[in-house]
Amino acid sequence: MKLGLHISNFTWPDGAPRLATVLADVASAADEAGFERISVMDHVWQIGVNGPPEMDMLEAYTALGFLAAHTKTAKLLTLVTGVSYRDPGLLAKAVTTLDVLSGGRAILGIGAAWNSEESKGLGLFFPSTKERFERLEETLQICRRMFDGDETAFEGKHYQLGRLLNVPKPLAEGACRS
Repeated sequence: MKLGLHISNFTWPDGAPRLATVLADVASAADEAGFERISVMDHVWQIGVNGPPEMDMLEAYTALGFLAAHTKTAKLLTLVTGVSYRDPGLLAKAVTTLDVLSGGRAILGIGAAWNSEESKGLGLFFPSTKERFERLEETLQICRRMFDGDETAFEGKHYQLGRLLNVPKPLAEGACRS
């Protein structure tokens, strides 16, 4: 059996001044205990199941980079990246950077996004459900090509990228997959 730790709540005793220390301790303990994966949510506000939006929430890829520095073996991912939060080229580069700096431990977790409240609140792009799923399909195509080193231009309905250059390539074969 493989175990994973999902960290979805960052409102801890002593608040923001100790958040980094506590997060590092939690991640290190999970890694040392043999947890295969550590994930965080890709939200910028806390979601209702955990509490009100005003509770502490960290930006996902910055948090994963921090976790990479405080772990040695656990794979790192978002559960899951909202497709409308980042353009696909930048997303592929962020996941690749995480993979390279973590020694090949990044996994791309991605979905169509759902939280219109936080998107509207922070002015993030949030199209219709149909369009989010179309963008998800195109983003998957772009990420796979960038992870594989295919630099040819991409012409989709929603995204047009002139050159899918992604250097360095991810270290983990197949790990940076959707």
